[in-house]
Order: sequence, then structure tokens, then C-alpha cells
Amino acid sequence: MSEPERRMRWSVETRLEFIEFRLYWEGSLNRADIIDRFGVSVPQASNDFSKYQELAPRNIVYDRSGKHYLATPEFTPVFQPPDADRYLNQLRSIGDGVLEPQDTWLAFIPDFEAMPLPRRRVDPGILRSLLQAVRLQRAIEIHYQSLTRPDARWRWITPHAFASDGMRWHVRAFCHLDRVFKDFLLPRFFSTRGDADPGAMPSDDTVWRETTNVVLTPHPQMTEGQRRAVALDFGMEGESLTVPVRLALLYYFLKRLNLDGDAERRPPKEQHVVLANRAEVRAALKRAQEQTPLAA
Repeated sequence: MSEPERRMRWSVETRLEFIEFRLYWEGSLNRADIIDRFGVSVPQASNDFSKYQELAPRNIVYDRSGKHYLATPEFTPVFQPPDADRYLNQLRSIGDGVLEPQDTWLAFIPDFEAMPLPRRRVDPGILRSLLQAVRLQRAIEIHYQSLTRPDARWRWITPHAFASDGMRWHVRAFCHLDRVFKDFLLPRFFSTRGDADPGAMPSDDTVWRETTNVVLTPHPQMTEGQRRAVALDFGMEGESLTVPVRLALLYYFLKRLNLDGDAERRPPKEQHVVLANRAEVRAALKRAQEQTPLAA
């Protein structure tokens, strides 16, 4: 298949997925929805509906009075299972100002609110230069303000990955000055310059490459009903959930879930889950902190 044919096939499949998304979450759509979202012609939009009807005839019916297509009571997705996170993340992106409503697949926007968080400043030019350094596996000189030093200073790093702790983005990089891999917070970059051979390879960052299993379980002081609710909330099976976490992100993961201290001592109404394999996780965290410091 040629590249133009692949692009054509991908664009058609995307529009069919859009049809299915709207049918599942909103129950209906019409040709204008396809035309407005993808900029296709009226005949093309009609053809898309025909294709979807061929693929899933029991999912869709045309309402002549309303002049739109409706999801049937027997509707069963054929492209991918319904994903609540995909839907809610679009709402969150709207609330955070990352996306405009017209940039999502949503037609109906329910009344909602997302907890406001201070937005961390990230210079797009600096991000672009770091991305290029990662892509080309090169070192780059950065003007960076660490909270462990009174003033910003220039230093060379070899970046190889990006990570988020849920609040902040940082770049994972080998620091040529301290000769270790570190986390450098993106908002603390003032500028970048230069290009040089890498100080280390991504495969050398064993803390980034290694993962450890964190096993979560409901707080032991909860009642049976409360444990069931927490298990359902976290998608546990048998009151247990195993989460593989990169060693480089283990500290942030534990802190985010308030598991960085004695979680069992907190009241269950405040601390819903605890570590089922605490000794194993603490040993992994110690190993990680011995090899790499926290965000500089």
C-alpha cells in the first residue's frame, strides 16, 4: 500500500471512530458533524455513514424526522472498547485551557469544573531544544536554577527522557557536572545553548530502565464495605492492585498517594490505600535514591 493510500485509509478510520465515539457518548450525530470536524464534502460524509453501517448495522439507525443518526439500544462498539478516561481527559483538557471545545470530539459539554492548579511556566523554545537533543542523542548546555544553589549556573547535560509527577514536568538527563543522572524541572530552565557529544547513553540510566511493582490494598482499618468501595474505586481484583512504577518515578508516585510515610497510621477516611509490599518498595526507593538525587 502506498503512503497516500495509507493516509487515506487512516483518515477514513479516524472519521469512523469519531462516528462511533459520538454515537456511544452522545447518542446521535449527523453529516454536518463530520463535515465541520474534518472538513470533508457532503458526499464523503454520507459515504462515511454508509461505511459505518456496513461495519456495524446493529449500532446505527437513521431518524428521518430528526435528520440525524441514532445509536440503537443494541449498540456495541466495533473499533475500541469505551474508555471513560478518554472522555474525561477531554473535559479536563478544556478545563485546563489546553484544548478548545471545538478541538475535542465532544458536541455536548456538560457543566463541569476541574480543580484549578497553578500552571508551571515552560518555555516552548527551551522544550524544543531539549527535544532535539533527546532525538539526536546529543548533550546540551543549560542555564538552570537549582534550589540547592543561590544562583543559576551553566552546566552540560545529556537528556534522554521526559516525565511528569502529575504536577510538574521534568527532563531526565545525565549531568556532566555531578556525573549522575538527575531530574531537571522544565520551569527552572532559563536558556539553552550549544551541542556536544553525549556524556552517557540512555541505557546507562539503570534507575530509569528498572521498574518495581507497588502493590496497593485498602487501609486495614476499613470495614468490609469500605474495602469493597476502595477496591472498586481503584479497579482492584481481590482487594489488591499491582502497579509497575519506574524506579526513577517511585518517590513521586509514593508522595502523590501519601504513601511516603506511615500510611497505616493515618485514619482510613484520609488514607484509602496502603502498601501491601512495603518492605520491597522501601528497599527499591532506597536503591533509587542512592543512585540518583531528586529533581535539581
